[in-house]
Amino acid sequence: MRELRAVVDLTANIIAQGRLTRREAEELVAATRLRVLALFPDKEDTYELILAPRFARLVAEYTRPPAEVIPFPPPRG
Repeated sequence: MRELRAVVDLTANIIAQGRLTRREAEELVAATRLRVLALFPDKEDTYELILAPRFARLVAEYTRPPAEVIPFPPPRG
């Protein structure tokens, strides 16, 4: 249980710092989900009920959109 709390809290804190893109945060959440289910293999329903909504809210609230790349105009001539 101690490791579960540490993994979940660390993930939540990293997302809440607001420095990740949405994609990076979603990858972090996916890795966290794998670790949680490795610790508690039969608790997938519990994860989806309790932790997934928490992570979804954090991702929606704190992530920034990916940087938009503005292309240079083609060379003339």
